[in-house]
Amino acid sequence: MCGLSGEIRFDGGRPDLAAVERMTDRLAARGPDGRGLWSQGAVALGHRRLKIIDLSDYGAQPMADPAGRIAGVFNGCVYNYQELREELRGLGHHFFSGSDTEVVLKAYQQWGTACVDRLYGMFAFAIVEQATGRLVLARDRLGVKPLYLAQGPGRLRFASSLPALLAGGGVDTSLDPIALHQYMSWHAAVAAPHTVLAGVRKLPAATVRVVEPDGRHRDIRYWQPSYTRRPEYAHLDSEDWRDAVLDALRTAVRRRMVADVPVGVLLSGGLDSSLIVALLAEEGQPDLTTFSVGFESEGGEEGDEFRYSDLVAGHFGTDHHQLLVPSDRVATALDAAIEAMSEPMISHDVVAFHLLSEQVAKEVKVVQSGQGADEVFAGYHWYPDLAAVPREREPETYARTYFDRPHADLKGILQPHVLPDHDVSGRFVREHMAHPGAETALDAALRLDTHVMLVDDPVKRVDNMTMDWGLEARVPFLDHELVELAAACPPDLKLADGGKGILKAVGRGVLPPEVVDRPKGYFPVPAVKHMAGPVLGRVREALSAPEARSRGVFQDAYVAGLLSAPDDHRTKRGANALWQVALLEIWLQTHGIS
Repeated sequence: MCGLSGEIRFDGGRPDLAAVERMTDRLAARGPDGRGLWSQGAVALGHRRLKIIDLSDYGAQPMADPAGRIAGVFNGCVYNYQELREELRGLGHHFFSGSDTEVVLKAYQQWGTACVDRLYGMFAFAIVEQATGRLVLARDRLGVKPLYLAQGPGRLRFASSLPALLAGGGVDTSLDPIALHQYMSWHAAVAAPHTVLAGVRKLPAATVRVVEPDGRHRDIRYWQPSYTRRPEYAHLDSEDWRDAVLDALRTAVRRRMVADVPVGVLLSGGLDSSLIVALLAEEGQPDLTTFSVGFESEGGEEGDEFRYSDLVAGHFGTDHHQLLVPSDRVATALDAAIEAMSEPMISHDVVAFHLLSEQVAKEVKVVQSGQGADEVFAGYHWYPDLAAVPREREPETYARTYFDRPHADLKGILQPHVLPDHDVSGRFVREHMAHPGAETALDAALRLDTHVMLVDDPVKRVDNMTMDWGLEARVPFLDHELVELAAACPPDLKLADGGKGILKAVGRGVLPPEVVDRPKGYFPVPAVKHMAGPVLGRVREALSAPEARSRGVFQDAYVAGLLSAPDDHRTKRGANALWQVALLEIWLQTHGIS
């Protein structure tokens, strides 16, 4: 797990090594254990290393393979790297390190761009063919590892974070109206390739981009489950499905135990993280360490679920750590969390993850986390409504159920110069749901949520907040084989028991019943949800700053109405509307965007 950066020139010039150094240095938090630069011809690569596999200097990056005449940088973890290394040895390859990075280089040398089909894990990489000058960029199937791109005159830059690209300089920082529309429609998610900045794009998940020396490029989309009922599963009954999901989840958790350092768990006390603890205990994980965070109550709302995490920790005998955050610390912690964001994210638990990651990183370098289960196994309360309509009506039902607000409302919120003339977010949903596959209305919704909304909200959140403290988070519910299995699972098994029925059936065999049958919890940060004093002060400061006034993104009357009643205005999904507006402005100011 690391941070990568680089530049390729298309105009015959040499790459700007000073810019690559600045980008690399901005990624220091993602890789506190090592730093490296490499340049040849039109390409330069930078890397910051977090030592997880092969702790020796043989695993340092950028890594060059003289025999294959390739060089590369890699971020992530390939969980089946040991099996691949043995296969590649059988094909005549020789290895000088024990790292998964070298396995990726040899795999590319052997199989070319098709190597990604053999990589099980989370990854983003950049590989340079020294003979041809070709650059190959790739991202894992579920987009767990990020890769941002910035095109400039005669060049392309890339990095593991958007702020790293800003550090390189020369980025168009004007706002992208399509991204802003999505931000205001989808609870701050912005679908690849867009970001809120017009000059920065992101490589979509499950994509390989081959960049030629003259700047031409082609994209290869290498993975997408069909979300249909597959013939090989036609004979399975509900108990068979339960057993199949349990076996796949066991495999996913076991894969993510691969490390040369201890592996802990972020334990919320919910079904998903509790299942991970149970299966790690079943695998005999030694000295299993768990971590939970909670917040001071505000507005009559509890801010922690410690009673459940304590129950699970006690049941499995883990070394459990609790962090309780007082409300007055939330406001001071916000700025650090926002600085760690590659893109603006309004979900309250960004602060929770950032604060928790700071403490966890003092104990371990790797944790498993339960993100993704709700999207993959239909756990949210709105899925029954989405499943209840004919397939052809799903786009309009999804928009009515999921969107924060309709397009018409944005005319009274956004200034005309940043408001698209039509509903670009609705059009995206219609086009995505029109793709082949996705047999039922629920299949269409889950495909969109898993491969778009999940990637650019919860997954990005966890990566940004953990990696800001040099902590590697692994997400077994996003194991691609488990996702493929879930995509083929009959919708009624997922919707059963109020959602995630198939996972609850799994849980009943390995967890205390109080955890399986508890009401679904969310990660509350009451000080943000209810705009408690210090948080509101930070919001008012940002919205009255000269940068906000000169930027002129939001209608003045709309902002004034929000500020007059900070806790009264909610989006359709229940988020604080003032926080959604303010967070964008705070993020822009924090990253020096005027």
